[in-house]
Amino acid sequence: MKSKQFILATVLGATAFSAWADDSYQHIRNATAKVEYAGQTFLIDPFFAPKHSMNGFAGTFNSQAKMPLVGLPMSVNKILDGVDAVIVTHTHEDHWDETAARSIPKNLPVYVQHQADAAKIRSQGFTDVRVLNGSAVFNGVTISKTGGVHGTEAMYANPQLAEILGDAMGVVFQSSGHKTAYIMGDTVWTADVNKALNRYKPDYLIMNTGYALISGISDGIIMGTADVLKASQVMPKAKIITVHMDTVNHTAVSRADMRKFIRGQGIESRVNVPEDGETVRLDLSLIHI
Repeated sequence: MKSKQFILATVLGATAFSAWADDSYQHIRNATAKVEYAGQTFLIDPFFAPKHSMNGFAGTFNSQAKMPLVGLPMSVNKILDGVDAVIVTHTHEDHWDETAARSIPKNLPVYVQHQADAAKIRSQGFTDVRVLNGSAVFNGVTISKTGGVHGTEAMYANPQLAEILGDAMGVVFQSSGHKTAYIMGDTVWTADVNKALNRYKPDYLIMNTGYALISGISDGIIMGTADVLKASQVMPKAKIITVHMDTVNHTAVSRADMRKFIRGQGIESRVNVPEDGETVRLDLSLIHI
């Protein structure tokens, strides 16, 4: 009897493992990623511009630099291969650019944060644009919208700056038998981030941590090293993936900076800083593929 129970437990355990063993996060460049989750492939924040084809963001740190600072690690066709849906957290050019709009099949489902972004993307010829209000289920995957603030309260008190910064969302992926993954998006640490962490208790945090800067302002408009440390303390069981570095002109934190920081804090076993093109399995081991 005990042997039968052992066999059953082993089979059930193997089944549970296999449910999420193939889930992965492939970092493409900047905040662009392919998320393989519960048998579905999601393309996040596609930014496909060729290297040095754009001017730096005016009025930001290092604005004289042409961007992207680096090219894509693979062809656009390879990036698009197998994609089931696209998620655009906001439509700043380093998250949704003209090259992506031209390259992505117009019939793919595209999830966006609000009607203004939906209208923009529909105007580019996309026929299945879906505004993410709360949560939506896509082929068995629950995608939930989370709040984000693309800068500090003081920045948003300036009407001109507030218009430039605009809105941005994060997204949470959930499915029965799978680890929960939270893509925070372009945000600083706010009450909305705390709410998402408390509500969803994610196993994985994907954080945009380049600490992008506006000229003359020391506070970042996205997260940085200190936020990674905070996340490791607030969510001590979660694994962290840090992205949005080494691609656009105004990010002040590089991968090298981040790796030095996490080693200094002794959290390198829980934080992955992937190279462009690198895939991380979402199985709580931070195994590279």
